[in-house]
Amino acid sequence: MQKFIFIFLLVLFTPFVLANGQSSIITTESIEMKSLELETRVGKLAANLYLPEGKENPPLVIVTGAWTTVKEQMPAVYAKALAEKGFAALSFDFRGWGQSADDIKFLEDPTRKIEDITAVIEAAGSIKGVDSSRLAGLGICASSGYMLDAAISSNNLKSVAVVAPWLHDRVLVESIYGGAEGVENLLSVAEKFRGLNQFIEAASRSNEEALMFQAPYYTEVNRGLIPEYDNQFNLASWEGWLNYNALQSASQQTKPVLVVASEAMALPAGAEQYVEKSGPNVKAVWLDNISQFDFYDQELAVKKAVDAVSEHFTKTL
Repeated sequence: MQKFIFIFLLVLFTPFVLANGQSSIITTESIEMKSLELETRVGKLAANLYLPEGKENPPLVIVTGAWTTVKEQMPAVYAKALAEKGFAALSFDFRGWGQSADDIKFLEDPTRKIEDITAVIEAAGSIKGVDSSRLAGLGICASSGYMLDAAISSNNLKSVAVVAPWLHDRVLVESIYGGAEGVENLLSVAEKFRGLNQFIEAASRSNEEALMFQAPYYTEVNRGLIPEYDNQFNLASWEGWLNYNALQSASQQTKPVLVVASEAMALPAGAEQYVEKSGPNVKAVWLDNISQFDFYDQELAVKKAVDAVSEHFTKTL
């Protein structure tokens, strides 16, 4: 199996979802965190809700993270930071990841994950203590495209922001994965293992067959390599991932969108093209010298990104 090193947040809570669907609560000086189970049309999804102390019915932001990740990684970092800004923020595990049980596991399928985001948007009205009429979405890295596509089909989502977005089309895919031949080889792997739940290690410092060999963040125990992280990748994922075109719907985007990016991140060309293909409702903030992994959990990078995102949501919700 060909190995990949991708150029593509510190966990602040260790929540426990109760089997009966009730919520456990962790409170800090300024934030209350509730661990809950959402009833959605795609099934039960484990989620963490971060609430700002002393603010009644705050607007709600749904936060999703990079590929293969769970809600306690970079989504938790951004959810907490947004709660400190006065927003309620919800991170959740996609079907088959983390604490969201499913027969299909660890599948990085954009279509499936877009369905999950849409289902969470639809279920947001059942969440108590928030103003679900002021609903926004924040996508980080790979889920940026998923969040943007979910926004197009959802009337309930009023505003979107994406941070360090990984947005690719077929041209960019081929430039990343070894040309047309490399892509076809990976698609043949996906076809071979479709429906079989065949997994490889997602990230490793020693296993050269891992999806992300010696990648930062994912292999660091004080960053992304946490107990909650599944650290698995379903080989059937290549079909949906490589065939996904996150840029094709840019011209259809009608929601107010903020793109927070940097030329030092993994795929700046995708962000540039999305903005170019969209209308004046899509704006970008370009930050200097922030890498993909720094966007995930490094204090200064996160602060700059959240400041921009918070300002955008304040204006558009």
